[in-house]
Amino acid sequence: MLLAMTVIGLACNEQIYVEEPVLNAPEVESFAPTSGSAGDVITVTGKYLNGVTKVYIGTTEVPLYERVSDSQFSFTVSAEATSGKIRVENPYGDFTTDEVFTCTYAVPEVIASALAKDAEMGGMLLIAGRNLNAVQEVLFTAEGHEGHAGTIRTRNNTELLVKVPYVEDVTAKITLTYNDGEKVASTDLASAPSIGIVRYVPSVSTKTFERTAVGSAVVLEGENIHKIEKITVGGHEAVIGNRTETSLQFAVPAGEFVDGDNTTNVVIYYFDGHESQTLTENFIAFVPMVKYWEGMKVYGQGRDVEEMASFFSPETGRVYHNSAWRTEVDPVSYANLANTCSEANKPAVSEADYNSVNPYFFFSGVSAGHLQINGPANSTGQLKNFYFENNSANDYRCPGVNGNVYGTPVLRYRYLNPANADEKAIIDKVVGKKIEVINEQDFPIDVTAQTIAGVGVTSASGGLQSKDWCPQYTIPSAFNTNVVTVEDDIVIMVMYYNHNGSPSKTNFAENVKRLGFVHITKVNFRLYNNTLAPSSSDITFNCYWQKYDYDYSKL
Repeated sequence: MLLAMTVIGLACNEQIYVEEPVLNAPEVESFAPTSGSAGDVITVTGKYLNGVTKVYIGTTEVPLYERVSDSQFSFTVSAEATSGKIRVENPYGDFTTDEVFTCTYAVPEVIASALAKDAEMGGMLLIAGRNLNAVQEVLFTAEGHEGHAGTIRTRNNTELLVKVPYVEDVTAKITLTYNDGEKVASTDLASAPSIGIVRYVPSVSTKTFERTAVGSAVVLEGENIHKIEKITVGGHEAVIGNRTETSLQFAVPAGEFVDGDNTTNVVIYYFDGHESQTLTENFIAFVPMVKYWEGMKVYGQGRDVEEMASFFSPETGRVYHNSAWRTEVDPVSYANLANTCSEANKPAVSEADYNSVNPYFFFSGVSAGHLQINGPANSTGQLKNFYFENNSANDYRCPGVNGNVYGTPVLRYRYLNPANADEKAIIDKVVGKKIEVINEQDFPIDVTAQTIAGVGVTSASGGLQSKDWCPQYTIPSAFNTNVVTVEDDIVIMVMYYNHNGSPSKTNFAENVKRLGFVHITKVNFRLYNNTLAPSSSDITFNCYWQKYDYDYSKL
């Protein structure tokens, strides 16, 4: 790059000289030495060399070694180079010499006596020798197999630092490839030095596997377990969790398994996928015909709560922030407000609109001092009390109004009493995580008897208060800021109704679309804003939910 001088005139007869770049292709005047072997440094002199970006010997690009000035730089002869003219490039052009650089070819050699006795596969190996700058690849070859190239990390003429590649056996011979001027040659395999290869093969002691639900964890135990890189179940890759040298945990992937039991294989992969072991061909991955959500947590409608996330859908398994109510939770209610239902639990919107909203529920504090689990369509006076910011303006209410609002989905609740043997049997299955299916056979509906799985539902409520499902909570006699924590196994049956809605005070076993169970494990009862209503409570629970709608033809 040539710099020209421009004179700029200023007041008081002052002048400033500004250098303007002249953009030129490089020019080579000479290079020395004119021959050399791999690793040698060649000095180039000429013009406009500061901007040189690439250097070639013939058609082989070689690495720049040092930029000295606009008239000089140097490059290194690579192991792949063959004799040819020198060509240099910069962004503005290129230049090719008339004179040929002559490559000389040295045969590399490993000093066997300096070689380590063994090396770990994937570890680093230092190789001492002669003419090692000429090496293109270091091959590790087990008897009866093809060689594998190690990755050369650093090199000079007397040493190579190489990452040991995958090798099929515990011994390998080391050979070097190089350019002999006509072709890529290799040092002699028969006389090549040998090295021991340390192969930490995983050895799994787990011989039997329990029937396991997709998404659940399986633990492998044994030796060198940390070397396992991938696990597949029926060809589907599993997510690997915590691992040590002797144990590993993975989650059974959902894959494309069908509902029920799927007998399939479990395969582990290691050594960069070069090797694998089939641990079993008889693993049973089962897909429960039920949705299960564990460790969910929602908050009441108090604006001082830790997080304004009050709405839970058993269909999606998500807890929704209050700000999502208008767009994700219940946009049909937001559009129709009180006109969503003709009366409590009686949808007035179209069947398509009704089914477009996933079932959801929430908890609120009532003036009588109890915490209540609510069906969205049960009352016009609940949803308006939920806010998405700690601001009392109507704009921050979820529905945007301080008025009557019905939610879209129709839900009712029935507390299961552990003092009743039939109900206790269901409670034990829910608490023990033993429910794998909710369907017409396991939880039959008897419309005439008004029962579900033998449990009477005549008392099912669209808003079930804590005095019924958590009588151990006592309303304080005066407002205080203390948190009252109840940790118990509370199980509530949840009925979600179809577009016909829930019959008003007649037969709550009719029109049930899906059934679920909420297993409340912890409630932090907290009063809100100098009231006796526990609106600022938070509730932790698990939830089972029916996967497919009831088929009444099977009842």
